[in-house]
Amino acid sequence: MSSSSTTQAGAARRRTKRIPLTYVVALVPVAVALNIVGGQINTILHLPTFLDMIGTAVVAIVLGPWWGALVGAMTNLVSSFISGPIGLPFAVVNVAGALVWGYTVRWGWGKKFWSFGLINVGVGIVCSIFAVPIYVFVFGGATGHFSDMMTAAFLAMGQNLIVSVFSSNILVSLADKIISGFVALAIIEALPENLTQGLELPKSEGMGKVVWIAGGVVLGVLIALIVAFLPK
Repeated sequence: MSSSSTTQAGAARRRTKRIPLTYVVALVPVAVALNIVGGQINTILHLPTFLDMIGTAVVAIVLGPWWGALVGAMTNLVSSFISGPIGLPFAVVNVAGALVWGYTVRWGWGKKFWSFGLINVGVGIVCSIFAVPIYVFVFGGATGHFSDMMTAAFLAMGQNLIVSVFSSNILVSLADKIISGFVALAIIEALPENLTQGLELPKSEGMGKVVWIAGGVVLGVLIALIVAFLPK
């Protein structure tokens, strides 16, 4: 059997294999905690990111998109008891990101580092599409996040509210999802092999993989820094 046939067979087994309950019980609560801690750190430091979907990405890629969606929904539900209900409507954003990460990897779109990076960009765009109506129609365009200053700047330039919110959110979301996706990839690399067997993720040996993952995170950080220092 050729190597390509072997890879396809492994992917097929991965798609049809029943996920052991012990894996779910182990990963889901940890992923929810990782999301909440990341979000709290982001809020305390007033960073131009969100950092509340790293655990979502890990579970969506490793266990499947709907397990990732569960992590996303639980994250916002639990966070609403910690930081108030403002984050509860955004559960749909976390769920949407999980579905994009989970399905695109299973469709074989994340085999290369560049294509995995594009998946993260796609997650950022999809999350903004779902987030902007919530910002505008539920919260009037502002929630106290760093991006509110950018929204105000776009409004001052004469843009309408929807365009202003989307413009600020998409910049923050792209930076955040690139960072989150590559950090999740690093976490997945550290998981036991039986958890990640059959996943079609970027392959590289030794330091090459470290460089690629670090490069992805640095790219996200650079975008975040650009967002942070844009005129407001």
